[in-house]
Amino acid sequence: MIDLDLTEEHRLLEQTVREWAAREVAPQIAELDRAHKFDPRILPQMAELGLLGICVPAAYGGAGMDYLSLGVASEELEYVDTSLRVILSVHVGLNSLSLLTWGTEDQKRRYLVPQAQGQKIATFGLTEPAAGSDARGIQTVAVKQGDRYVLSGEKMWISLADVADHFLVIAWSDMEKKRAKDPSGLSAFIVERAFKGFSSGTLTHKWGILAGNTGHFKMDEVEVPAENLLGREGEGFKIAMFALDQGRYTVAAGATGLIRACRDASVRYAKERHTFGVEIGQHQLVKEMLARMEADYQQARLLWLRSGWLKNIGRRNTKETSLAKWMATVASERAAGDAVQIHGANGYSDEYPVGRYYRNCKGAVIYEGTREIHALMQADYLLGYRADKPTRCELPPFEGQPAHA
Repeated sequence: MIDLDLTEEHRLLEQTVREWAAREVAPQIAELDRAHKFDPRILPQMAELGLLGICVPAAYGGAGMDYLSLGVASEELEYVDTSLRVILSVHVGLNSLSLLTWGTEDQKRRYLVPQAQGQKIATFGLTEPAAGSDARGIQTVAVKQGDRYVLSGEKMWISLADVADHFLVIAWSDMEKKRAKDPSGLSAFIVERAFKGFSSGTLTHKWGILAGNTGHFKMDEVEVPAENLLGREGEGFKIAMFALDQGRYTVAAGATGLIRACRDASVRYAKERHTFGVEIGQHQLVKEMLARMEADYQQARLLWLRSGWLKNIGRRNTKETSLAKWMATVASERAAGDAVQIHGANGYSDEYPVGRYYRNCKGAVIYEGTREIHALMQADYLLGYRADKPTRCELPPFEGQPAHA
């Protein structure tokens, strides 16, 4: 039986993250955004709260919470700023959960444990200058030479590119399949920043998420030990799609938090601002926009809660997570646009937070699968062109939860 009620543990986490973000980040976030500055001091604080290993089992240094907890934290973090949720998305969702599911015991000890404890920061490398939604179009290659692989290529639009210590990189390991664009020729590798030939840089002309670090990294014949191959050769595409499922889940929950932030800011302003002798909240069209934000918030929250529940019981949830991500991000863009409209001229000023929400929301409609990609996915499910079957591409069920039959 599906149960979407949050437990006392979830409520405590929600309160803890909410209070920390309000106290430690909210007072400075507008200035960080204006300065296009990422504050690295946030990371050890998040580690102290257990957020960097939130749903990693305690046996691997994590907090041992369930996957609903990851969603709760993502919503609360993005309520304050998208840059906070992005940290959870790439470090936990895209990287650490991939190691938890696909990694060897040695890889988990060497990489997952320090990541879960926040001693090392991790991110994910799939997107390239000429390859986004078309993952088969990537050009990075990995050539086997004895007991190592030599990686060459460049990754673009990488969150925490200048901060991360560990990088989960997708590359072609079969050149014949690369020429045929056969995804079974892709493999996944754990790359360390310290490896010779690795370099990174920052993207300085972003439009949104200005308080977050986004950049690129280049591998110039980087030698990676063979034991750093994640999964088996040829499983890179499956691993990348698995990682995106987890990343999309955090994006869906985060976008839900942004909708709530837009709603709360708009309600406050609608009661403070007066026109024609009354609070603007008295005007019918303002009420309509506020009501739409509330409806979108409740729907988006239910969708990510359902995805989290499916993860908890170890059931494949690509379809449900895609829908949650699609609906929540599109709704967040609508909510941010309405929030700016409600604020009028003040919405066009960074003295109010809604302009930052408007700039931040757009990225999520593009990354982790564009809204168009998700629309096609949902249509393909309906038409029978696509179906999800139980595979190795599943998170282990949360401890204490029965696995899905």
